[in-house]
Amino acid sequence: MFTNFSLVHIQVLLNGLLWTVILSMISFVFGGLVGFALALGGISKNRAVAGLVNAYISLVQGTPVLILMFVIYFGLPIVGIEVSSLVAASVAMVIFSSAFLGTIWRASLQSVARTQWEAADCLALSGWQRMGLVVLPQAVRIATPPTVGFMVQIVKNTSLASVIGMAEVTYIAKQVNASTFQPFTTYLVIALFYFAICFPLSVLSRRFERIYSVSRR
Repeated sequence: MFTNFSLVHIQVLLNGLLWTVILSMISFVFGGLVGFALALGGISKNRAVAGLVNAYISLVQGTPVLILMFVIYFGLPIVGIEVSSLVAASVAMVIFSSAFLGTIWRASLQSVARTQWEAADCLALSGWQRMGLVVLPQAVRIATPPTVGFMVQIVKNTSLASVIGMAEVTYIAKQVNASTFQPFTTYLVIALFYFAICFPLSVLSRRFERIYSVSRR
């Protein structure tokens, strides 16, 4: 027997939205840490390291996130490693995020003028001092707009975790729809939830892009 869509259902959906935000934060934070290491490896003078980074990024960017989730959630138990849907979704999203953030940040580091690198060498700065004091502050300004913009993709891709049973907002919406049979109302509500998160990020990304493009003139 179906029930009417009510404030109780909205509260349940908000609980699911909390897990969407948590998964998004895990993906961005840990994906960012791995991505930064990939960015540094990508500009390394060591061809083996740079080659491994390029291979990893190409492999991940050429694989759908959903397939990564399937491999981790359904594949690992075959070799005796049981993982929850949260862990599987988190690992898959971290792998996905790291490849794209690594590409963004590597390109940002490479966008810093070579004269800046050479000036740091003339000041006899060590490699880490050159990176931390000269290159990185400039690269951060370049990387901020696309990084904020990519956060929108992270939030939207978390919806794929519903396929492996993680109780984020899309998965909860399926259950609410099953009990109310009001798909238009249910999915309109979660569409508004996603919009409330993604639209401000998109606006912020464009704002950073305008600010930093003016400052570079």
